[in-house]
Amino acid sequence: MAAAFACPLVAWCAPKPHVVALGVAKREPYSVASDPAAMKDETELKVRPLIVDGKAKEWTTGEAHDVTDRSFAVRRAVRLNDALPTDKTERWVWQRGPWLLVDRTTGKVTALRLPDFNPSVSEAVWFRDYAAYCGVNTTGKQLFAVVAQVEARRPLLARKLGAWDAADHPTPACASAVWQRDPLKVSFQATGAEVVSFDLIGTSAVLVEDDDSDP
Repeated sequence: MAAAFACPLVAWCAPKPHVVALGVAKREPYSVASDPAAMKDETELKVRPLIVDGKAKEWTTGEAHDVTDRSFAVRRAVRLNDALPTDKTERWVWQRGPWLLVDRTTGKVTALRLPDFNPSVSEAVWFRDYAAYCGVNTTGKQLFAVVAQVEARRPLLARKLGAWDAADHPTPACASAVWQRDPLKVSFQATGAEVVSFDLIGTSAVLVEDDDSDP
């Protein structure tokens, strides 16, 4: 009799497995007219679904980055209704959105709050749980070199690179950031400016990955 009750109890206590994957990519029409983050010569955006337990949770674009052996970051692709109030039908456009953190074990998807990240300017280059990019401050008038860390409240680095004019600026605003492991260093180069490098000292991972407690 005891064995008969043991099996349902074990099944109830066992963690629920989750299946997380990026689906098949497709190409969508895309341009600067629909998204300020687009390059002038872009005509298509490659998007693919983020699938959790067989259901599409988000659309994503670009390459994913493994933060740990169970978590990865990927950029969201947003499908936005661009119709005016006077339009008779909906008009859907694609835009590059914020970054997401995805836990393969729990299936949890979290929007990352990267300081001063501007979708039309910033290109995140990942190393470990750090993202390096050029950002625009809250006034919209200064271009900054930024290093953000997943789940850290403040950026590890925020240094002014120069003035920023939203109406008249080079595209891209910066070259891709370049990482160095030992010693830990990151370099930035705003378009038309010299390379600047910064040492990151005394940093460690702050990402805390929750246990999967779902039945």
